[in-house]
Amino acid sequence: MTLYEFKLLPEQEQYRKLFNEGDFITYRLEPTARFSLYALDKFFVEVEYDPKSNKIIKMVSFVSGKKLDAYSSKFYF
Repeated sequence: MTLYEFKLLPEQEQYRKLFNEGDFITYRLEPTARFSLYALDKFFVEVEYDPKSNKIIKMVSFVSGKKLDAYSSKFYF
C-alpha cells in the first residue's frame, strides 16, 4: 500500500490498518499530548493522543520531513 492509497481510505479503515498491520516504532511526550510513531509499508504515521480526555486527537501520515525529525533525538547512532 502506498501513502496515497492509505490517505484515500476512510478514517476508521486507516486506524484499523494502522493498528493491525503497522509496526510501533517509538513515542514522544509533550506537556499536553503524547505522540506515537508507526511504520506502515514505506511510510510513517504519527498518532496524537490526549491523555486528559483519553482520546486520539489526530493521525498524520508522511514519508519524511519535520514530523520524522522530531523523533530523531531519541536515537543515538
